[in-house]
Amino acid sequence: MTRIYSGGCACGAIRYETRREPVFQNHCQCRDCQTRSGTGHGSYLSFSGRDGVKVTGEARAWGIVADSGNEKRHAFCPACGTPVYLTFAAMPDLIAVHAASLDDPGLFVPQAVTYGVRAQTWDTLDPALPVFERMVPG
Repeated sequence: MTRIYSGGCACGAIRYETRREPVFQNHCQCRDCQTRSGTGHGSYLSFSGRDGVKVTGEARAWGIVADSGNEKRHAFCPACGTPVYLTFAAMPDLIAVHAASLDDPGLFVPQAVTYGVRAQTWDTLDPALPVFERMVPG
């Protein structure tokens, strides 16, 4: 049976859905994720094939140059402010959704911690997860 990954913002104005399996699931401890989340990390499910992820509603987006030196775009709901997904200039076919935006957040199964070099000592994550100083080597 094909699993459906669906979710959206807090007010329901933006929704997404895909039947694709995530290609990567991670906690990211870069400073950008820390400041945007208001905590020590962000948690994401990344999907290949943006055309296979149906997004409804009008998101607003802003860009930032990531630690990698590449631009990433953060999409959020203009009504409630919920961050919903990210896209990446260097990987235009990839879309990453915020784990907490899933209708069933229990579908999130983290595989690794990225940008561990930026970790805050008070942000304790599962010690069984591999930690990469930056992004997972490609």
